[in-house]
Amino acid sequence: MRTVQRPAVTAVLAAAVLLLTAGCSGADGNAPAPTATGGASASPSGDASRPGSGSRAEPPPAKGSVKVVSTLTEDLKSPWGLAALPDGDLLVSSRDEGTITRVDGESGKKTEIGTVAGVAPAGEGGLMGLAVSPSFASDHLVYAYFTTESDNRIARMLYDEKKPAGQQLGAPDTILRGIPKGTVHNGGRIAFGPDKMLYAGTGETGDTGLAQDKKSLGGKILRMTPDGEPVHGNPEADSVVYSYGHRNVQGLAWDSEKRLWAAEFGQNTWDELNQIRPGQNYGWPEVEGKGGEEGFVDPVAQWKTSEASPSGIAYAEGSIWMAGLRGERLWRIPLNGTEPVADPESFLAEEHGRLRTVVAAGGDKLWLVTSETDTRGTPEPGDDRILNLEVK
Repeated sequence: MRTVQRPAVTAVLAAAVLLLTAGCSGADGNAPAPTATGGASASPSGDASRPGSGSRAEPPPAKGSVKVVSTLTEDLKSPWGLAALPDGDLLVSSRDEGTITRVDGESGKKTEIGTVAGVAPAGEGGLMGLAVSPSFASDHLVYAYFTTESDNRIARMLYDEKKPAGQQLGAPDTILRGIPKGTVHNGGRIAFGPDKMLYAGTGETGDTGLAQDKKSLGGKILRMTPDGEPVHGNPEADSVVYSYGHRNVQGLAWDSEKRLWAAEFGQNTWDELNQIRPGQNYGWPEVEGKGGEEGFVDPVAQWKTSEASPSGIAYAEGSIWMAGLRGERLWRIPLNGTEPVADPESFLAEEHGRLRTVVAAGGDKLWLVTSETDTRGTPEPGDDRILNLEVK
């Protein structure tokens, strides 16, 4: 049975919050799906100043802990993406309303900054992932991944805080279009990596063949410049495709050694946590979970689909933290390099409903976004919420 955490005014966010993470399956619960000019970077490593990039002296303990310190804010509608601003405030997207709201990182006060033009919500599509430009202090750009009438795309918008509330977003400047859209499996997570390049997790829209088609943007992890161009060092020089063979990626995060991790929805058997390497094939639809087959990369960890349906992920305190939708819990995967120290550990099971997004907030702090108002939950008064967590 869920227990509702009431709002509390806190001053909990470390000022250095810059790392953005984040990330579905049929019905967000793994049911079988219907068949339906920027600069270059040589490698996905670089900015050691970003949160999570510091080295950890020793592996984390096998057993961890999670404490819900407070509820930052509530009464959010279909929240999906979460991005931290340099001053500690948060931007949250509404998938179904197509709006972006600023949340004060201390008081939880909400201010709608604008509506993203062109969003066409339907099924699992709509306004999804958000990312703040690594140069936000000078360029004031906010990036969004969203569904239109014809495709999924990534656009950037000028955020002018001097304009009236609700009118602070400029017109979308599309940097990448043509990502396949569907009623399900739209992916949607975007994040800037330690190399200051933009990464995106996409889905195969229920058309499983797209995942193995390197010419399609569906069922992939993409890597691009802030202008949407292929990055020098990508597997193919003229392509933004970074890895393939994915079913539906909604979680992206980097560990302390700048390795990329991704969470992925399985179909009927296994959800996955993968360590992503450029040009590698992660198996879908030929393999689900750990298949041990030549030519495919096995996941580092896997879960029964009823226990996870993984969306956003974050790295903190030597562990990957993974938000579960259908599983209604937060998973901890303690790591020693690229290997788990122990079996995954679950927290908050069925206490706050479906969990959509988790973002590192510096040190042992996480922001966690619930997802009860996305048409698949059972909303209670106050849903949806952003929770402030202390983890070990």
